[in-house]
Amino acid sequence: MSERRARFDRVRRRMGELRVDCLLLSLGADLPWLTGYEAMPLERITMLVLPRDEEATLFVPELEAPRVATDGSLFRMRPWKETEDPLALIAHAAGSPSRIGVSDRTWAVHLLALRSLLPGSEWLPASRVTSPLRAVKDRTEIAALQAAGAAADRVATALLGGEIRLIGRTEADVSAELGRRLVDEGHAKVNFAIVGSGPNSASPHHEPGSRLIGPGEAVVCDFGGTLHLDDAAGYCSDITRTVVTGEPDPEFRHLYDVLEEAQAAASKGATVGTSCEEVDAIGRRIIDAAGFGGAFIHRIGHGIGIEEHEDPYMVAGNDEVLVSGHAFSVEPGIYLRGRFGARIEDIVVAADEGPIPCNMVDHALHVVEA
Repeated sequence: MSERRARFDRVRRRMGELRVDCLLLSLGADLPWLTGYEAMPLERITMLVLPRDEEATLFVPELEAPRVATDGSLFRMRPWKETEDPLALIAHAAGSPSRIGVSDRTWAVHLLALRSLLPGSEWLPASRVTSPLRAVKDRTEIAALQAAGAAADRVATALLGGEIRLIGRTEADVSAELGRRLVDEGHAKVNFAIVGSGPNSASPHHEPGSRLIGPGEAVVCDFGGTLHLDDAAGYCSDITRTVVTGEPDPEFRHLYDVLEEAQAAASKGATVGTSCEEVDAIGRRIIDAAGFGGAFIHRIGHGIGIEEHEDPYMVAGNDEVLVSGHAFSVEPGIYLRGRFGARIEDIVVAADEGPIPCNMVDHALHVVEA
């Protein structure tokens, strides 16, 4: 509760800096980050009205109210009945704000209605206020990310150790097993489980399908989910390991060695005071020097927390400097289209004492089912 209270205080201070009078927070990560409650994506709107200088109110459908845990010290709860107009209630509670921040993922039908009810206001994405704050994780959040990472590690260990059979199974079947194992390891839900084999390993976001995994192939497995720790909002895992089902092609082994070096260097270089674009550049320079620059087609990483992808992003052009508490992926990939590809990914937290990895599974190329 003390950490949530500190988050409310930080948000209100930043609202003052940006001259935002009121935040309207619905779907997305901001609401659970502040209140611990994640709204269901329903036509019945849930919205936290957070004025800069007055008490916050959570408007929630009456049938959803039992799911909200609150002692009333951070916000009051106002369940609305089926016969009430919740948008009118929300607009009345917001008052007459000059500047409003609204959740990035608020449904358009609700936003358009609210704009008509509050016609004199200037509107901006709530992320302008909240994203820089959510990007810096506190101790509770770091512990949650580490727990999620450890759970994903146990699944990855089974993959590298050959416990998860690959040859003769479809990508979709292996994907489903990775998801089941994540849940067995404590995840509340699976966010994704990419399995790309053979030429599909060169497609970074391949959709697992009916292709049978054969011998002598690269298999990229990128999976993650949401894990709840105590009463905190759920925090995400995200890990990628690439294995081969037999002795690899010499060119693939060379490609993988380059990739492993780049991932290790970028992770080590993700220190407090280093810019996000430099983290990307550290790994990219190694891959470029080896002649694979054109085959590394995405940024080296993204922030992570309640959402799978959030600020900060490790990409060229982002000169934001890492501070203690920033959490993000480091995931270079090399993809030779139509042939094979590979990716290695860990979650890393920037800290004053140096980068802290949330994933500890071996990065070396593992030959499974040789």
